[in-house]
Amino acid sequence: MKENIVLVSTNYLDLTDNQFNPQGYWEQPLDMSSPPQARDLALFDQNGYDLTDLEQRYAKVNKTSFHAHREHRHALKAPWFTQPDRVEGAVLNHSLLFERKGYKGEALEQLERWARANPLIYKIIKMRPKWGLDLSMDYVDREGNVFEVLHWEYDGFDYEEVEARKQQLDPVFSSIDWDDAAASILRQKDQWHHLDFFAQSDWKCNYFGIVKERFKMVIWK
Repeated sequence: MKENIVLVSTNYLDLTDNQFNPQGYWEQPLDMSSPPQARDLALFDQNGYDLTDLEQRYAKVNKTSFHAHREHRHALKAPWFTQPDRVEGAVLNHSLLFERKGYKGEALEQLERWARANPLIYKIIKMRPKWGLDLSMDYVDREGNVFEVLHWEYDGFDYEEVEARKQQLDPVFSSIDWDDAAASILRQKDQWHHLDFFAQSDWKCNYFGIVKERFKMVIWK
C-alpha cells in the first residue's frame, strides 16, 4: 500500500520568546591588574555590534552570553524570528536581536584607570548602550530568480524606542505571507531593481507599510 506524501511548506515565520535586556551597562570589573593591550581592542566596530576581545571579557564577568557571528566576530545576539529549513521560495536568511553595552560603576572606574596608560580604551569608555533589530528575507526559485524580499535593520540608543518598534513589528512580520509577498515584488521588479541600495530599501519598506530602516549609528558619545 502506497501512502500519499504531501510536502507542506510554511510561508510564515515563528516569533521566538527572546527579548531585549533593558539594562544597558556592565558594572562588574575584570580581575586583572595590567591595562589591556592594543590587540584587545583590535577590529573595533564603531557602528555595529561586533565585540572586541576586551568587551567579550566584560561580557563573561558580567554573566552576559555572546555568540560567534561570522567567523572571527562575536556579538550579543539572539534569534528574533525563525523558520523551518527551506530551499526555495521565501527563505529566511537571518533574523536577530542585537545589543551593545556601555559601562558604569566599578567597570567604568577600572577602564578610566587603564585609559591613562592605553588611550585606546576610551573607545570602550565612550560607547553608548545600543539595541538593534535585523530581519533578512531572501527569495530563490528554480528559474534562477534571486533577490532580497526585505532586509530591514533598525538601531537605537533608547531601549524603550527600539522595544516599541519590536512590539509594533512582531505581529506584522508574523502575519505576512512571505511567498505571496515575494511573488508580488518579483512582478514589480521594474519598479525597484534599477534603484540603489537605500532607494530599494525605501521601496520595500513602503510596500510592507513599515517604518524606514535606521542603522550604522556610530556608538560613541
